[in-house]
Amino acid sequence: MDSQSSCVVVTGFGPFRQHLGNSSWEAVKELSKLGLGRDMEVELRILQLPVDYRELVVHVGMDPTAKAIFLEQCGKNWGYRDADIRGFHPERGVCLPDGPEVIASGVSMRAVSRRAVVEGVEVAFSRDAGRYVCDYTYYLSLHHGNGCAALVHVPPLSPSLPASLLGKALQVIIQEMLEETEKARSQRLVHRKLSLCDSRQGEPTGRLLL
Repeated sequence: MDSQSSCVVVTGFGPFRQHLGNSSWEAVKELSKLGLGRDMEVELRILQLPVDYRELVVHVGMDPTAKAIFLEQCGKNWGYRDADIRGFHPERGVCLPDGPEVIASGVSMRAVSRRAVVEGVEVAFSRDAGRYVCDYTYYLSLHHGNGCAALVHVPPLSPSLPASLLGKALQVIIQEMLEETEKARSQRLVHRKLSLCDSRQGEPTGRLLL
C-alpha cells in the first residue's frame, strides 16, 4: 500500500459454494484492463486466490448479500467455523493462537469511502468482514504486513453491477487508498519533526551564559 512502490498487487477469489463465477475476480480482471490511471508509474499485477483459508493475502472478495462495495477496516482473529471449498476450517476457528483479537488496516477506510465516488454503485465503510476466508486472509495479511493491507468486498455481478463497473470502482478506490497512505506518511513525518524539535529545545546548549 505504498504509493512509492513499483508494484501494486490486487487479488480476487475463485469459485466457492454455488458461486461458479466470483465477481471479485471478474472485477479485478476488468481493473487490469483499465490500469490505475492518472499516469501513475506503478505496475499493476493481479492474482486469483482459491477460497482456501491457507492462502495468506487477499485484497478483493465477494459478499453474496451485498448491494454496495464495502471497504473493510479490520480483520478478526476468531469465529471461523464455516468450511472452505475443501472442507477445511481453522482449528478452534482462530487465525492465530494468542494473536490480537482485531487488527486494523493502516489505511483509513472511512476516509477512502467518503472520497471514492463511483456513479452506479455505493462505496461504504465496514468493520466486520464476515468471518470467512476473506476475513481470515485479511487478518493474516494485516498481521504479517504490519497493517499495510486492504480488503474490498464487492457484490455479485448483476445487470446493474457488471464487471466493468466493479473494475472501474476498484480503480477509483485503489487510487484513493494510495493517496490516503501518502497523506498518512506525510503527517507522520511532520509529527516526527515536531517531536524532534521539542526534544532539542529541552537539551542543554553546552555553553555558559554570563
